[in-house]
Amino acid sequence: MEPSSSEAKLDLYSEGSFDDTEPVLAGNISVPGTVGQADGAGGVEFNTLDEPISQTIKRDLSAVGTKFLAVLYPKEKKSLLKEWDLWGPLILCTFMATILQGHDSSDAHTADGGPEFAEVFVIVWVGAMIVTLNTKLLGGSISFFQSVCVLGYCLLPLVLSLIFCRIVLLANQNTALVIVRCILVLAGFAWSTFASMQFLGDCNPPSRKALAVYPMFLFYLVVGWMVISHSAD
Repeated sequence: MEPSSSEAKLDLYSEGSFDDTEPVLAGNISVPGTVGQADGAGGVEFNTLDEPISQTIKRDLSAVGTKFLAVLYPKEKKSLLKEWDLWGPLILCTFMATILQGHDSSDAHTADGGPEFAEVFVIVWVGAMIVTLNTKLLGGSISFFQSVCVLGYCLLPLVLSLIFCRIVLLANQNTALVIVRCILVLAGFAWSTFASMQFLGDCNPPSRKALAVYPMFLFYLVVGWMVISHSAD
C-alpha cells in the first residue's frame, strides 16, 4: 500500500541543526538581604552559615540597638515592623526580672526571688499576647509576632525608669525622692505607651483605634506599677 499524501510528519529539528552538547546557563544569583554591591552583585559571596559567630552576634546586637533607638526616638513608624525579632523583648524582660528579684522580704528563709522573677515573665509575655490577640480580633493588619516584638521593645523606657529608680534608692529616702521616682515611672509609662501607639496605631481600623490602644495603656500601666511598687527595699 502506498503511503497517503496527507500523512502528517513532525520534525522537531531540521537536518543539521541539532546540537547534542549541553546548554550553557549563565546568570547572576543574589541572596536578598545580604551584603553586596548596590546592584545586587556579590550576594552569593555572603553566607551567614559560614561567617564567624562573633560577626553574627555583632550583627544581631546592632539590629537590637537600632530598634532600641527607634523606640526612644520613634520617627519612622515601620522601623520595628520590617524585620521583627524577640531578642530585645527577651533581654528587657530578663533584665527587669533580675532587678526586681532583689526585692527584700520579711522572711529571709523564703525570700529566694523566684516569685518576683516569674511574675515579670508572666505579666510581660502573657500581657503582650493578650494585647496582640485583641489587635488581631479588631482586624489589625499586623502579624502576631510583629505585635509582640513592638510591645516588648517599647518596654525600654520603663526599664530605664527602673534603673533610675534603683539609683535614687541608693540615697536616704524622703518624700522628695518618692516624688522623683513617681515622675520617672510616669515618664517611662507615657513614653512606652506613646511609642507603641506610633508603631501599632496605624495597623488598626480608624473606627476601632481606641479599642486597640486601651489594652496597651493597661499593659504598660501594670508594668509601671510593678516598677514603682517593687523598687522600694
